[in-house]
Amino acid sequence: MSAAYFRPELLCPAGSPDAMRMAFAYGADAVYAGEPRYSLRVRNNSFTLKNLGESINEAHQQGKRFYVVVNIAPHNAKLTNFVDHIRTIVEMKPDALIVSDPGVVMLLQQNFPQQPLHLSVQANTINWAALKFWQQQGIERVILSRELGLKEIAEMRQQVPGIEIEVFVHGALCMAYSGRCLLSGYMNKRDPNQGACTNACRWGYEVHEAKENAVGQYEPVLLGDPKQPQDLMLLDEDQHGSYIMNSKDLRAVEYVNDLVEMGVHSLKIEGRTKSDYYIARTAQVYRRAIDDAIAGKPFNTELLNELNGMANRGFTAGFLQRHTPQDLQNYERSHSEGEHILVGQLHGSENSQSIYSVAVKNGFSIGDDLLLMTPKGNYRFQLARMESVKDEAMIRAPGSGYQVKIQTPVTIEANDIPYCFLVKETAVRKVA
Repeated sequence: MSAAYFRPELLCPAGSPDAMRMAFAYGADAVYAGEPRYSLRVRNNSFTLKNLGESINEAHQQGKRFYVVVNIAPHNAKLTNFVDHIRTIVEMKPDALIVSDPGVVMLLQQNFPQQPLHLSVQANTINWAALKFWQQQGIERVILSRELGLKEIAEMRQQVPGIEIEVFVHGALCMAYSGRCLLSGYMNKRDPNQGACTNACRWGYEVHEAKENAVGQYEPVLLGDPKQPQDLMLLDEDQHGSYIMNSKDLRAVEYVNDLVEMGVHSLKIEGRTKSDYYIARTAQVYRRAIDDAIAGKPFNTELLNELNGMANRGFTAGFLQRHTPQDLQNYERSHSEGEHILVGQLHGSENSQSIYSVAVKNGFSIGDDLLLMTPKGNYRFQLARMESVKDEAMIRAPGSGYQVKIQTPVTIEANDIPYCFLVKETAVRKVA
């Protein structure tokens, strides 16, 4: 399939209605959001039955698509009222339900045969035979496992051309197979497969040295979370350090051209718990990458630099290309680092000389080189004017919690103002 003619969907996460609007403002074709009871990430889901229906309608009014995630692996108790509950969701007319459990698939098809179903990455689809099986079960789209390489995806596309496929291209990776982890459930009694993951793989752990006991034997090396010293675990330590399960973040923007050319229907960004700025920035970058690909343009390496500056745990292309384990795993840190600092978000206009009010996120000063990020494009400028809400001249915005007024290099359309960010770029690492 020619890259010049095929236009894949850019699919972004939406943990809230505001995140949905941000994704659409920056070029997403569709969003996916968690059903309030039967999806993973239920602890960080701002959708209720009321605003879920309103958001689906809002998306459709813009000509966009809205997918609802129903991807837990339910125990018997979760199925007691499942059909009655999901009937309310189906009546909202989402473009698809994202599911993973075969029993859930069966119940949905029996009770709501007209409702399109997408198979979640949690189902671990890793070969063309499984893809064909799910096609025969009436699944419209399969979200492929993250453990696949580009050649495997291309072969699956060729072997089963009649089903849509979706591939993750950006976001957090899990130490478990396609996210089906038991670690949080074992350590914290919070089952990741029921939507209650505590991200135990991201924690820092302290190593307790082996000590000689009363009979002259050495007790084993112990590993534990500093906040829970009573729960120590055995550890065979090596040279890599204490972040033993923490994956780098997925970034596959450089492979968008390949995925578009092979006929992948949807390119998916992970991050239903991420900030509005993350949604905007990733949507903007991948929108440009997709548009370049369908126009037959070569990959623009500047897009790497724009993503490098975002907070991240280090980037990897995951399994799309072969890597050594050190390329996938981050043994040095679990916290995010970035070279772009979000310093403010616009939220109002003074209706004169391009003056806008800003909710400060991090400190910035007169003379700083800033990036104004808008749905219509980005603009670099040096900040020359800043005032308080009382119209007093200011040299520095101290930090989060303050509101200031600044002059921007362009006039912003009123509808775009809530979707505009100020970013301070500091020593961005360039990619050759």
